[in-house]
Amino acid sequence: MFSNYLIALREGLEASLVVCILIAYLVKTGRRDALKPIWIGIGTAVAIAMGFGCVLEFGSQELTFKAQEALGGSLSIVAVGLVTWMVFWMRRTARHLKAELHGKLDAALAMGTGALVATAFLAVGREGLETALFLWASVHSASDGTPRPLVGAALGLATAVLLGWLFYRGALKINLAKFFTWTGGMLVVVAAGVLAYGFHDLQEADIVPGLTDLAFDISNVIPPDSWYGTLLKGVLNFQPDPTVVQVTVWLLYLVPTLALFLAPSDFFAQLRGRSQSAPPAAHDKA
Repeated sequence: MFSNYLIALREGLEASLVVCILIAYLVKTGRRDALKPIWIGIGTAVAIAMGFGCVLEFGSQELTFKAQEALGGSLSIVAVGLVTWMVFWMRRTARHLKAELHGKLDAALAMGTGALVATAFLAVGREGLETALFLWASVHSASDGTPRPLVGAALGLATAVLLGWLFYRGALKINLAKFFTWTGGMLVVVAAGVLAYGFHDLQEADIVPGLTDLAFDISNVIPPDSWYGTLLKGVLNFQPDPTVVQVTVWLLYLVPTLALFLAPSDFFAQLRGRSQSAPPAAHDKA
């Protein structure tokens, strides 16, 4: 439940901030006449994201077991890739997001109503589709037959909308760069669990071998149906009896990705600077 709350909060808050920036800019510049196309674009994006989620959920139920596992595993990998790209992108552009959106909105205002609808749709639609896909993958890997994962997602989206409204009203001020860094780091941990379970799905579908090769089995120590087993499953997608492939994938993704994400923002710039300023290798003189 917590992992889905975090996903919905993080992605929902990004979308809420985008909406707030677009609306606040139009209001401050006296272009309230352009608010209707913006809301049309936002509403269309939300509807398509919800429809995409429904297609994933109900469409997959018509498939055979192995086809469901193959689809679930493949989409989990895609979802992890998108979320990883998203957290790095937001870490890099969080400080310049407002200026970037203002520039796009100015261009759309000059082009007309259709451009305004498209700007709002594209700005919110990307977040919506990513949220639908990653939530579906996370629910698919963590669901135990109860509605708790979806309750967590609903609470996360509600919190994001509330925070977005408070930002718009000027009642809440937080360091967004730090917020997105901390939540991004936690999302990387969640994504690692989703990725590992995605490979387990592919093993169930006989696409990836090694389903019976367990790395360890501590089910007697952490029973899956215990409250703490359920908590670990919901937060980290923890499995007490993972396969060797799952553990390997989890480590290969989590360790380098988290290290790169938490590295100082000027880390790569410093590396590039050192490589460029390094003296040329000495050559023997004739």
